[in-house]
Amino acid sequence: MTKMKTLTLEELTDKYIGAKGTVDREQFEFDLKLDILGDMIKKARKEKNLTQEQLGKLVGVQKAQISKIENNTKNVRLSTIIKVFNALKAKVKMTIDFDTNSHLEIV
Repeated sequence: MTKMKTLTLEELTDKYIGAKGTVDREQFEFDLKLDILGDMIKKARKEKNLTQEQLGKLVGVQKAQISKIENNTKNVRLSTIIKVFNALKAKVKMTIDFDTNSHLEIV
């Protein structure tokens, strides 16, 4: 009986998506972050017992826009996402690191 090698998630991602720093890997990680963000918004909305339409009214957008955010449609404005978090009474904290070792934190 041969023993199969166990691969880590990082190794599998490198193998099937691409190594860190490649265009495919960067796009994969970006899309994954957007998926997680959409899931967080959807979960928070449901915890507050709001429909997409109700949240849209609080934010000043149509229900379809809330759906796009929750389902990772890429052409959503950051300002709209921040308005959604404000409507959900969520604290937003962003950290931006630049290649030049500059750091910006927005709270």
